[in-house]
Amino acid sequence: MRVDGTVASDDDGGRNDGGGNTDYGSAWARVKRRLRAELGEDVFASWFARLELEAVAGGTARLTVPTRFLKSWIESHYLDRVLNTFKAEVEEIARIEVGVRGTGAPVRPVAVGAAKAGPVSGPLARLHATSAPMPVAAVAPTPEARGAEAGGDLSGTPLDARLTFASFVIGRSNALAHAAAERVANHQGEGALYNPLYLHAGVGLGKTHLLHGIGHAAREAGRRVIYLTADRFMYGFVNALKTQSALAYKERLRGIDLLILDDVQFIQGKSIQAEFGHTINALIDAGRQVVVASDRPPTELEALDERVRSRLGGGLVVEITALDEALRVSILSARLAAVRAAHPGFDVSPQVAAYVARAITANGRDLEGAVNRLLAHATLTGTAVTMETAESAIRDLVKNREPKRIKIEDIQKLVASRYNVSRSDILSERRTAAVVKPRQIAMYLSKVLTLRSLPEIGRRFGGRDHTTVLHAVRKIEKQIGEDSVLGDEVELLKRMLQD
Repeated sequence: MRVDGTVASDDDGGRNDGGGNTDYGSAWARVKRRLRAELGEDVFASWFARLELEAVAGGTARLTVPTRFLKSWIESHYLDRVLNTFKAEVEEIARIEVGVRGTGAPVRPVAVGAAKAGPVSGPLARLHATSAPMPVAAVAPTPEARGAEAGGDLSGTPLDARLTFASFVIGRSNALAHAAAERVANHQGEGALYNPLYLHAGVGLGKTHLLHGIGHAAREAGRRVIYLTADRFMYGFVNALKTQSALAYKERLRGIDLLILDDVQFIQGKSIQAEFGHTINALIDAGRQVVVASDRPPTELEALDERVRSRLGGGLVVEITALDEALRVSILSARLAAVRAAHPGFDVSPQVAAYVARAITANGRDLEGAVNRLLAHATLTGTAVTMETAESAIRDLVKNREPKRIKIEDIQKLVASRYNVSRSDILSERRTAAVVKPRQIAMYLSKVLTLRSLPEIGRRFGGRDHTTVLHAVRKIEKQIGEDSVLGDEVELLKRMLQD
């Protein structure tokens, strides 16, 4: 039986239509909701957000993901959980089969537990194209990369030829990070410099650009460089374990001059986190350079072992802060100049450019998106870009990409008011049900609506330990998945805080 393409409904009803036909789409939506509640938002977003139900036939549920790495990871770590959760919704499910979307190749069935059903024959049908952007690490591996996975030469993720130091626009918010990156890339003396160099910033502020710039400059100087995303690092290690070449993989990884690792916050799994720590230690102890980037400082990587966090924070930690208006103007001018070179008839007045730079404050990617929209207007309509057309073109970027900065104190006050308790009650040691529930909801909202770490949130709630906050977050997540009334209540609080 084929699954309808619109399987995103969260309706709890409809397990059976009364005529013996199971509504698999609704059942799968409930499965994903339960996984989110049981595993937490971070784990769910990393591994299950792009897992889709493709078909159910003969007691086998065929699921698809966009990358081979996700397929491998889910099969290795979560297949039993997915099967058991699905069986709780639909008893006939006896086997889970995972495939990669868009390959058009037959999928090797993976039996789980005591499943007896035979493999489903025929190729896995293609799904509709996903709107989510494909990460660099999800691109099919090159022959060199496939050799790396088997213990051969390591090539890592390809560097983007556009992302060099020459194309990086320097401003007050990133000057220190740029200077440190250039110094590390061009260092020729004995040993390493600022080891490790740790860059952290929000989305679209230039940290990945600097990592690629380091890689290009170091390779031009003749150094052996590997650039890896967290996905690629995990994929290589898991595949090396499967092919029994883990020792060769680790030895080659540790035999380089410079390791660049991006998005370290996504590294998951105890064994991979342990291997990551061992690799970092081995390289640093051997005097090899390590450069790491993340969306948060090392102290806030709660998933990593404390010793690994300490080692990452033992070098030079540099934050790239929000773009000031002068830097946004420079970035926009550089982008406009590049587009104008390819489209000589395209012109944006200084007044329009100044407006765009003032209006879009989130990150550099939004500025590039704005330029692309202005270009599309000019080329498709054949008219000049005016202030009115610019306002219309970037309206959603201005409205949707500048979320309100929410303070933990505001969350505490609102929740206290909604539940008829005082803020001092929430911060106190009182453990009555009337106080514990709003306190846990406030902790949950503080985690999902702010960038504060668990230890920092604990300190803001009367000096509590981070494990108390984690327990509260997981409890509320679980209750939201089971209680639609509470879910609606929490969503209302979110909207009130964000408006």
